[in-house]
Amino acid sequence: MCFMEKLETTELQSRLSSLSVSSFPGITSKNCEANPSNRLQSTDLSRTVIQPDTQTKMDDNSESAPSAEEPSASLGKAEAGDSQESSTSPPGEKKALPPMKPASTWTSVALKELKTKLCQEKDSVVTVYRGDIMTVHVPTVPEAKHVCWEFATDGYDIGFGVYFDWSPVTSRAITVHISESSDDEDEEDDLEVPGVPGDVEKGSKSVANSNLGEILPVYRQDSHLAVQSGSHEFPGEGTYQLKFDNSYSLWRNKTLYYRVYYSA
Repeated sequence: MCFMEKLETTELQSRLSSLSVSSFPGITSKNCEANPSNRLQSTDLSRTVIQPDTQTKMDDNSESAPSAEEPSASLGKAEAGDSQESSTSPPGEKKALPPMKPASTWTSVALKELKTKLCQEKDSVVTVYRGDIMTVHVPTVPEAKHVCWEFATDGYDIGFGVYFDWSPVTSRAITVHISESSDDEDEEDDLEVPGVPGDVEKGSKSVANSNLGEILPVYRQDSHLAVQSGSHEFPGEGTYQLKFDNSYSLWRNKTLYYRVYYSA
């Protein structure tokens, strides 16, 4: 049995030694390089590893390309421009008027003396009819610094207010304009009782002229009991508007004694 086993082993070894790669179809042999160790990358940490050119180009491109998290410079400029446009005031917005000093006002009981004096002057005694507003336009003049006024009425009070128009002065003449109230249907009957302080008249609440600044709002004044006087320093070049308002009265006309003059 041992002899037979050795024989079979010897025969098998001889057959295996006679076989080659070419004995199997579809399989070809290839010789290995002489120095396969040259293909292995050096693992010496003391030496600098040189990156391939392709990898360097890829790194350069990655540095020059903008990051997805960081906005580009052009986008930043566009956003800055949008913010500047949004912060600017919209066109057509009303421009603020220059500030003005408050008016100085006082009263006097010398009613008879003022009326007697003004009766002798032309156009100083007028009738303000029911429902009407009389506006005296007084332009500023270079030789003065203040505008002054004083007035009184017979029997009943009258509304009074002062405004300033910043429009350029085209004439130095003092003019008077009479207008009717546009709110007749909303006005209540005037019982001709002494006016209550703070009772603003309806006809002079709205100001359509954007160049018109308010110095004194229209209030009912007890001009039948005391002389109403006042003055105001010129805020600049323009035209004062002194309003005598009888628009709240549905039944009574008012006799008005007034004068307007300049002072240094």
